[in-house]
Amino acid sequence: MAVDVAAPRRLFTRQEYLRMAEVGILKPTERVELIRGEIVEMSPIGRRHQAFVDNLNQLLTVRIAGRAIVSVQNPVVLADDTEPEPDLKIIRRRSVPYKELEAHGNDVLLLIEVAETSLSYDRSTKLRLYAEAGIAEYWVVDCSAESVEVHRMPDASGYLEMNRFTGGAPVSPLAFPDVRVALAEIFA
Repeated sequence: MAVDVAAPRRLFTRQEYLRMAEVGILKPTERVELIRGEIVEMSPIGRRHQAFVDNLNQLLTVRIAGRAIVSVQNPVVLADDTEPEPDLKIIRRRSVPYKELEAHGNDVLLLIEVAETSLSYDRSTKLRLYAEAGIAEYWVVDCSAESVEVHRMPDASGYLEMNRFTGGAPVSPLAFPDVRVALAEIFA
């Protein structure tokens, strides 16, 4: 007779996770992120995913130049055991340079996940994680549907407001309402 035993899992801190990368346990080519103490393998980047990240990067960088920083596929610290790597983030300018202190949740004005194979994960785990961290705005860019879900007003269980944009509709970041990005530009 087989006995089911719940095996305890070893969870990691950010310091342990970073040290694993430093000593080569985690290779520079591995696409992983630390989520609630677990090292999670990220989905591979497909052609459409890469194109839409590049388009968003170019559009946002030009339109927000000098007011904030657009950061592509770099981590953000949300807790001692959580350091996801969103596809894009817009972070505020601050007096302490990012070379001295990495980006934390309170630096983030907008997080964007571009989802080709990770849509379910981005709409559930990542959404809850970002809302719990108080990230004011979170976009999920659906590569297949060529739509953008804009999540705002975070609370403990998720976001209270969600709007889905399709077609040629423009979308603007909450922190920069004057910046309009047409979906046709994102999905060009």
